[in-house]
Amino acid sequence: MSDEFELDTDDLTRRMEGAISALRTEFASLRTGRASGSMLEPIMVDAYGSPTPINQVGTINVPEPRMVTINVWDKGLVNKVEKAIRESGLGINPQLNGTIIMLPIPELNEERRRELTKVAGSYAESARVSVRNLRRDGMDKIKKAKADSSLSEDDQKFWESEVQELTDRFIKAVDDLLETKQAEIMQV
Repeated sequence: MSDEFELDTDDLTRRMEGAISALRTEFASLRTGRASGSMLEPIMVDAYGSPTPINQVGTINVPEPRMVTINVWDKGLVNKVEKAIRESGLGINPQLNGTIIMLPIPELNEERRRELTKVAGSYAESARVSVRNLRRDGMDKIKKAKADSSLSEDDQKFWESEVQELTDRFIKAVDDLLETKQAEIMQV
């Protein structure tokens, strides 16, 4: 190995793990027909003059498989939370009961399930693109070191195979997550 050049594979790994983490977050927001508090995470409520995440204005619970409840702490925000949910595009019709907002989760029909699998596929493709971009960054650093003559051809091949191995591992992780999520969505 050349003493002058060492690719920071830990940094590449950390950045690729970030792409996987972002994918998991996006997948969590996809509605699968089962109630989940995480499906409300992207919703922002206009609270006290600024956009606030919904989980900072109330307690989110899942008392049964097809119901999510939000116990809004400030009575004055109940209507704003309800409005934010209606406008979120989740397709859920909130029901008010004092400071508690109940969200019955309707059964997904076949067409909607297929749409959601396509959305999941596009999220996965974005994650793959991120991983490939990180691969390109790593390969560019290797090529630059080779051009600067601080890297032998054997070392170049070694580092390129290391980066490719890392990329293949993370692309497989993306594919596995997608397969699991699509099976979850299609499950009736």
